[in-house]
Amino acid sequence: MHAHFDAAPWHPANHVALSPLSFLKRAETVYAQRPATTCDGISRSWSEIGTRCRAVAAALSARGIGLGDTVSVLAPNGPELFELHYAVPLLGAVLNTVNTRLEAETIAYILDHADAVLVIVDPALLPLLDQAFAHLGRRLPVLGLDSYEALAAHPPMGWALPADEGQALALNYTSGTSGRPKGVIYHHRGAYLMAMGTVAGWSLPQHPTYLSVVPMFHCNGWNHPWAMAVVGGHMIFLREVTPATLLGAIARHGVSHFGAAPIVLQMLCEEAAAPFATPVKVLTAGAPPPPSVLEKAARLNMEVMQVYGLTETYGHISQCLWQEAWEALSPEGRADHQARQGLAFPMAEEIRVLDRSSGQDVPQDGLTQGEIAVRGNTVMKGYYKDPASTSEAFQDGWFWSGDAAVVHPDGYIQIRDRLKDVIISGGENISSVEVEAALYRHPAIQTAAVVARPHARWGESPCAFIELRDGMATSEAEIIAFCRDRIAHFKAPKTVIFGPLPKTATGKIQKYLLRQAARALGEQT
Repeated sequence: MHAHFDAAPWHPANHVALSPLSFLKRAETVYAQRPATTCDGISRSWSEIGTRCRAVAAALSARGIGLGDTVSVLAPNGPELFELHYAVPLLGAVLNTVNTRLEAETIAYILDHADAVLVIVDPALLPLLDQAFAHLGRRLPVLGLDSYEALAAHPPMGWALPADEGQALALNYTSGTSGRPKGVIYHHRGAYLMAMGTVAGWSLPQHPTYLSVVPMFHCNGWNHPWAMAVVGGHMIFLREVTPATLLGAIARHGVSHFGAAPIVLQMLCEEAAAPFATPVKVLTAGAPPPPSVLEKAARLNMEVMQVYGLTETYGHISQCLWQEAWEALSPEGRADHQARQGLAFPMAEEIRVLDRSSGQDVPQDGLTQGEIAVRGNTVMKGYYKDPASTSEAFQDGWFWSGDAAVVHPDGYIQIRDRLKDVIISGGENISSVEVEAALYRHPAIQTAAVVARPHARWGESPCAFIELRDGMATSEAEIIAFCRDRIAHFKAPKTVIFGPLPKTATGKIQKYLLRQAARALGEQT
């Protein structure tokens, strides 16, 4: 006989809405006297931060901000933006962190599309916001960060969790490498689980010293502002961010953890004069890191773990977990394995590489390409006011990433390309990422990107666009020969173009512009 369990609904005693607000509520007491933030020589404890966030929320409420209102923030990383990650959601409002590197026209589009009711702005960015308002044709209510301390002095409100954990928490816009950026909706449940999954997946200890490098306009700083409250971390903020200031802060504050895009990692490796005194744990994401950069980082005492994700997945959802067997490999071999995107983070239910036409998993041969498909609680609610794009992204019970990947025999995923960036030459698929990794080993190359150029015989051929390091020189013939020594001849570039590469405001190379340039070169014979 089977037992018959009560199917009664949840009770308030055993069901509470999941929200990252809970983390700060706890940190305010548990880590009360421990440092939470430091910037410009000013440090604040978790008790102070909790009180300030509740005060700012009360002040915004007095201004009429409430449930479902979008509050846009145009500001660089700093303690104020960190606090707004709690203060705005405490009201049931939606935080929209705007990329500070965008041009005014795109900022205007975001403010309009997001239905922003208030813009909080750093005084240095007021001219940019004024330009955006000119494009918008109207002004929105504005609050300057120079008056932020008045908000923090307001009598604080109490803690309150959302009635529905599926309630919108943040609205993040994609980088817009092609077309208009899309508004990605995060909910409280996803942000809570993302933070907890990061603590487990990155093995975050109690009280890490975390250097804020990842812009908080990018996936809310990979959700790290919420994760740091879980473990009572100490967040270090810099008003001026350069390789030299980052290295100085790491040494001065004893930084133990940070996240950074591969290009930032590359700049730090080139600037650092000696290895760090103690290991620094680094998450890198945004593009597959060249193995050559990972080799340099290891020599500098950086323990780098590559992670993979998208704005639509709250940031990182897979991780390249270190395997002891890799110790026996050469430094180059270890770096090649570290350049893989790896396995699912604890909070990601499923990440698979599927043949889109059949819906079946690709074989684990490291060769057969499929598309990365994701399912879990840290997938966006959808695209704001864009049901067509949402429907296209959500099909057959999966979120489809648009990233082409293979699965190695050990189960580790490795991205080969964005699907639209795969080069098909003579019926063979060529990964632009693989060709770029070979190019990055050339000592004269600073930045490289590879796209398809029409070819009379093969259909397409690899075309490399290259930025050289200052004072360095090379030739097309030398670059092609260099690649042919390292990868299959048919994968080596057949065209090399030298010059500056177009990038988005987040530093991503705009390959769609390079594809246009390659097509404009005409058909290769």
